[in-house]
Amino acid sequence: MATGARMAMHTDEQIITLSQWLSPAYPVGAFAYSHGLESLVETGAVTDADSLLDWLTDVLRFGAGLSDARFLIAAYGADAQDVGTVDALCRAFAPSKERLQETDLQGAAFCEVTAAVWAQQIAGLTYPVAVGRAAALEGLPPGLTTRLYLQAFVSNLVAAAQRLLPIGQTEGQRLIRTLALLLAEIAELAQAGSLDDLSGTAFLADIAAMKHETQYSRIFRT
Repeated sequence: MATGARMAMHTDEQIITLSQWLSPAYPVGAFAYSHGLESLVETGAVTDADSLLDWLTDVLRFGAGLSDARFLIAAYGADAQDVGTVDALCRAFAPSKERLQETDLQGAAFCEVTAAVWAQQIAGLTYPVAVGRAAALEGLPPGLTTRLYLQAFVSNLVAAAQRLLPIGQTEGQRLIRTLALLLAEIAELAQAGSLDDLSGTAFLADIAAMKHETQYSRIFRT
């Protein structure tokens, strides 16, 4: 009954707005980033759908999945002055130059488009902070915003994997569906906690992102 009550609060307009913001068509350039996956494919650490699922699960549970969700929720609850502090912490938490570039450039693009289309006072924020702040300004539900943000994150990485590995469209969609319950769990964790709970222990993923900076042949920015 509680779940149904929460779902009833999500209006069609809210869902459509979030679907637009987090669609691959929204011009944030997400397709250009692999989050270090390209380096892992290069070294043979990720070779197929099973190893990709393991990597995605770790990134979601212990890396940018959970930390981005926490930053999004913190930005959602921050006022106009405090959101800058949340953004500064998000930048400081980036484990490498390319990962900072990834969240900085996507966030700047998101702010530019959203400010122009929704007439919001929003600019120069990292990606999860920008989405959280914009969602608050539009009165969108934080839980649904976080869950769809994570789904977009995973979908982009699966799309990147399909360009790097012999993984087809059907298998890619199966992976995204397999992770659906985990996305909901992480969204709930983020809502229940705060930035005091912030941590990151996806060390191999972070190292892979660092190695990508000097990778000789590559098609992604990160």
